[in-house]
Amino acid sequence: MTPKKLFPLAIIFLSFLSALCFYPTSPAVMVTHWGLYGQADGYTGKFFVLFFMPILSVFLYLILRFLPKTDPYHSHFKEFEKYYDTFINILFIFLFYIYFLSLIWNLVAEFNIVQFLSPAFALLIYYAGILCSVAKRNWFVGIRTPWTMSSDTVWKKTHQFGAFLFKFTAILSLLGIIWPSVAIYFIIFPILFSAFAVFVYSYLAFRQEQNP
Repeated sequence: MTPKKLFPLAIIFLSFLSALCFYPTSPAVMVTHWGLYGQADGYTGKFFVLFFMPILSVFLYLILRFLPKTDPYHSHFKEFEKYYDTFINILFIFLFYIYFLSLIWNLVAEFNIVQFLSPAFALLIYYAGILCSVAKRNWFVGIRTPWTMSSDTVWKKTHQFGAFLFKFTAILSLLGIIWPSVAIYFIIFPILFSAFAVFVYSYLAFRQEQNP
Protein backbone atom coordinates (compact mmCIF):
# COMPACT_ATOMS: atom_id res chain seq x y z
CA MET A 1 0.00 0.00 0.00
CA THR A 2 1.39 3.38 -1.04
CA PRO A 3 1.93 6.27 1.43
CA LYS A 4 -0.94 8.14 -0.26
CA LYS A 5 -3.31 5.27 0.53
CA LEU A 6 -2.00 5.00 4.10
CA PHE A 7 -2.50 8.70 4.83
CA PRO A 8 -6.22 8.42 5.74
CA LEU A 9 -5.37 5.66 8.21
CA ALA A 10 -2.90 8.00 9.89
CA ILE A 11 -5.64 10.64 10.16
CA ILE A 12 -8.02 8.08 11.66
CA PHE A 13 -5.38 7.02 14.18
CA LEU A 14 -4.79 10.67 15.12
CA SER A 15 -8.54 11.13 15.60
CA PHE A 16 -8.81 8.21 18.00
CA LEU A 17 -5.68 9.35 19.82
CA SER A 18 -7.16 12.84 20.23
CA ALA A 19 -10.40 11.37 21.57
CA LEU A 20 -8.57 9.28 24.16
CA CYS A 21 -6.36 12.17 25.24
CA PHE A 22 -9.18 14.70 25.65
CA TYR A 23 -11.79 12.37 27.12
CA PRO A 24 -10.74 12.67 30.79
CA THR A 25 -10.74 16.49 30.79
CA SER A 26 -13.77 17.11 28.56
CA PRO A 27 -17.09 18.29 30.03
CA ALA A 28 -19.82 15.68 30.34
CA VAL A 29 -22.03 17.50 27.82
CA MET A 30 -20.58 19.10 24.69
CA VAL A 31 -21.87 20.99 21.66
CA THR A 32 -22.50 18.80 18.62
CA HIS A 33 -24.36 21.15 16.27
CA TRP A 34 -24.25 24.77 15.22
CA GLY A 35 -26.94 26.76 13.42
CA LEU A 36 -26.70 28.58 10.10
CA TYR A 37 -25.05 31.58 11.75
CA GLY A 38 -22.61 29.64 13.91
CA GLN A 39 -24.67 29.59 17.11
CA ALA A 40 -24.56 26.41 19.23
CA ASP A 41 -27.94 24.69 19.17
CA GLY A 42 -27.29 20.99 19.80
CA TYR A 43 -25.71 19.14 22.73
CA THR A 44 -24.89 15.54 23.66
CA GLY A 45 -22.56 13.45 25.81
CA LYS A 46 -18.82 13.72 25.40
CA PHE A 47 -18.35 10.12 24.25
CA PHE A 48 -20.44 10.81 21.14
CA VAL A 49 -18.63 14.09 20.43
CA LEU A 50 -15.17 12.62 20.82
CA PHE A 51 -15.61 9.23 19.17
CA PHE A 52 -18.32 9.68 16.53
CA MET A 53 -16.04 11.25 13.91
CA PRO A 54 -13.19 8.71 14.34
CA ILE A 55 -15.62 5.78 14.11
CA LEU A 56 -17.42 7.33 11.13
CA SER A 57 -14.05 7.81 9.44
CA VAL A 58 -13.31 4.09 9.69
CA PHE A 59 -16.53 3.14 7.90
CA LEU A 60 -16.08 5.90 5.34
CA TYR A 61 -12.54 4.74 4.58
CA LEU A 62 -13.71 1.17 4.00
CA ILE A 63 -16.48 2.34 1.67
CA LEU A 64 -14.29 4.71 -0.35
CA ARG A 65 -11.44 2.23 -0.63
CA PHE A 66 -13.27 -1.01 -1.38
CA LEU A 67 -16.68 -0.19 -2.89
CA PRO A 68 -15.22 1.02 -6.23
CA LYS A 69 -13.73 -2.46 -6.68
CA THR A 70 -17.27 -3.74 -7.24
CA ASP A 71 -17.88 -1.23 -10.05
CA PRO A 72 -18.48 -2.80 -13.50
CA TYR A 73 -16.27 0.05 -14.80
CA HIS A 74 -13.54 -0.64 -12.27
CA SER A 75 -10.88 -0.64 -14.98
CA HIS A 76 -11.68 3.04 -15.62
CA PHE A 77 -10.47 3.89 -12.12
CA LYS A 78 -6.89 3.17 -13.11
CA GLU A 79 -7.01 6.20 -15.41
CA PHE A 80 -7.72 8.65 -12.59
CA GLU A 81 -6.78 6.65 -9.49
CA LYS A 82 -4.13 9.11 -8.28
CA TYR A 83 -6.68 11.94 -8.35
CA TYR A 84 -9.20 9.78 -6.51
CA ASP A 85 -6.62 8.93 -3.84
CA THR A 86 -5.80 12.62 -3.41
CA PHE A 87 -9.50 13.43 -3.05
CA ILE A 88 -9.84 10.81 -0.30
CA ASN A 89 -6.88 12.36 1.51
CA ILE A 90 -8.37 15.86 1.24
CA LEU A 91 -11.73 14.53 2.45
CA PHE A 92 -10.15 13.02 5.56
CA ILE A 93 -8.22 16.22 6.23
CA PHE A 94 -11.55 18.03 5.92
CA LEU A 95 -13.25 15.69 8.40
CA PHE A 96 -10.40 15.94 10.88
CA TYR A 97 -10.45 19.72 10.54
CA ILE A 98 -14.16 19.77 11.44
CA TYR A 99 -13.41 17.45 14.37
CA PHE A 100 -10.55 19.71 15.47
CA LEU A 101 -12.75 22.82 15.28
CA SER A 102 -15.41 21.17 17.43
CA LEU A 103 -12.79 20.29 20.06
CA ILE A 104 -11.42 23.84 20.09
CA TRP A 105 -14.92 25.30 20.41
CA ASN A 106 -15.82 22.96 23.28
CA LEU A 107 -12.54 22.95 25.17
CA VAL A 108 -10.78 26.25 24.49
CA ALA A 109 -12.87 29.14 23.16
CA GLU A 110 -16.11 29.91 21.33
CA PHE A 111 -15.98 31.32 17.79
CA ASN A 112 -17.98 31.45 14.57
CA ILE A 113 -17.40 27.91 13.38
CA VAL A 114 -19.12 28.50 10.02
CA GLN A 115 -16.57 31.18 9.17
CA PHE A 116 -13.72 28.75 9.80
CA LEU A 117 -15.43 26.05 7.75
CA SER A 118 -15.53 28.24 4.63
CA PRO A 119 -11.91 27.67 3.51
CA ALA A 120 -12.21 23.95 4.23
CA PHE A 121 -15.30 23.65 2.05
CA ALA A 122 -13.53 25.71 -0.62
CA LEU A 123 -10.62 23.27 -0.75
CA LEU A 124 -12.86 20.20 -0.82
CA ILE A 125 -15.19 21.56 -3.51
CA TYR A 126 -12.35 22.89 -5.64
CA TYR A 127 -10.62 19.53 -5.70
CA ALA A 128 -13.96 17.86 -6.45
CA GLY A 129 -13.91 20.02 -9.57
CA ILE A 130 -10.44 18.76 -10.45
CA LEU A 131 -11.57 15.17 -9.91
CA CYS A 132 -14.58 15.75 -12.16
CA SER A 133 -12.36 17.00 -14.94
CA VAL A 134 -10.42 13.71 -15.08
CA ALA A 135 -12.95 11.08 -13.96
CA LYS A 136 -13.96 8.42 -16.45
CA ARG A 137 -17.40 6.85 -16.58
CA ASN A 138 -18.12 4.78 -13.47
CA TRP A 139 -20.85 4.16 -10.90
CA PHE A 140 -19.29 5.72 -7.79
CA VAL A 141 -17.30 8.84 -8.62
CA GLY A 142 -18.58 11.82 -10.55
CA ILE A 143 -21.87 13.21 -11.84
CA ARG A 144 -24.05 10.17 -12.34
CA THR A 145 -27.31 10.88 -14.14
CA PRO A 146 -29.19 8.58 -16.53
CA TRP A 147 -27.68 10.54 -19.41
CA THR A 148 -24.04 10.67 -18.32
CA MET A 149 -24.15 6.91 -17.64
CA SER A 150 -25.51 6.32 -21.14
CA SER A 151 -22.78 8.05 -23.11
CA ASP A 152 -19.05 8.71 -22.76
CA THR A 153 -19.50 11.93 -24.72
CA VAL A 154 -22.25 13.22 -22.41
CA TRP A 155 -20.19 12.13 -19.40
CA LYS A 156 -17.19 14.11 -20.61
CA LYS A 157 -19.14 17.26 -21.51
CA THR A 158 -21.10 17.25 -18.26
CA HIS A 159 -18.00 16.75 -16.14
CA GLN A 160 -16.13 19.54 -17.88
CA PHE A 161 -19.09 21.84 -17.18
CA GLY A 162 -19.39 20.53 -13.61
CA ALA A 163 -15.66 21.00 -12.99
CA PHE A 164 -15.98 24.69 -13.88
CA LEU A 165 -19.04 25.16 -11.64
CA PHE A 166 -17.47 23.38 -8.67
CA LYS A 167 -14.29 25.44 -8.88
CA PHE A 168 -16.31 28.65 -9.13
CA THR A 169 -18.43 27.52 -6.17
CA ALA A 170 -15.25 26.94 -4.17
CA ILE A 171 -14.11 30.49 -4.86
CA LEU A 172 -17.50 31.87 -3.82
CA SER A 173 -17.41 29.94 -0.56
CA LEU A 174 -14.24 31.80 0.42
CA LEU A 175 -16.35 34.94 0.72
CA GLY A 176 -17.65 33.46 3.96
CA ILE A 177 -14.33 34.35 5.56
CA ILE A 178 -15.01 38.02 4.86
CA TRP A 179 -18.75 37.97 5.67
CA PRO A 180 -19.12 35.31 8.39
CA SER A 181 -22.73 36.25 9.19
CA VAL A 182 -23.82 34.94 5.78
CA ALA A 183 -21.00 32.44 5.21
CA ILE A 184 -23.33 29.45 5.00
CA TYR A 185 -25.20 30.99 2.07
CA PHE A 186 -21.99 31.27 0.03
CA ILE A 187 -21.70 27.49 0.43
CA ILE A 188 -25.24 26.12 0.26
CA PHE A 189 -26.79 28.12 -2.60
CA PRO A 190 -23.89 27.74 -5.08
CA ILE A 191 -23.75 23.99 -4.37
CA LEU A 192 -27.50 23.59 -4.91
CA PHE A 193 -27.35 25.65 -8.10
CA SER A 194 -24.39 23.64 -9.41
CA ALA A 195 -26.13 20.32 -8.68
CA PHE A 196 -29.26 21.46 -10.53
CA ALA A 197 -27.29 22.97 -13.42
CA VAL A 198 -25.21 19.85 -14.14
CA PHE A 199 -28.34 17.68 -13.98
CA VAL A 200 -30.08 19.82 -16.58
CA TYR A 201 -26.92 20.17 -18.67
CA SER A 202 -26.42 16.39 -18.84
CA TYR A 203 -29.95 15.99 -20.21
CA LEU A 204 -29.47 18.73 -22.81
CA ALA A 205 -26.11 17.26 -23.85
CA PHE A 206 -27.76 13.86 -24.28
CA ARG A 207 -30.58 15.33 -26.36
CA GLN A 208 -28.04 17.12 -28.53
CA GLU A 209 -26.16 13.89 -29.09
CA GLN A 210 -29.34 12.06 -30.03
CA ASN A 211 -30.54 14.85 -32.32
CA PRO A 212 -27.45 16.50 -33.83
